[in-house]
Amino acid sequence: MGKVKTEQIKHLAKDLTTRFPDQFSTNFDENKHMVSELTEGITTRVRNQVAGYITRTYTLNQKGVPLQEDEILLEDTEE
Repeated sequence: MGKVKTEQIKHLAKDLTTRFPDQFSTNFDENKHMVSELTEGITTRVRNQVAGYITRTYTLNQKGVPLQEDEILLEDTEE
């Protein structure tokens, strides 16, 4: 059984990837660093959850796996 992300994590991840689409990749450590730089007053646990969710979504999008309705839709990653 997989882990469920809260709406706060999904909303923050979607907001960051919408505002800064070129800043994120499929590398968790790079995403963790970018989330830390782009947000203020975020805890380490929340930062890691957001970075992990972004990494997972970018990886699935590159593989061509269809996303669910509540997941981040990335349009420009196929180029």
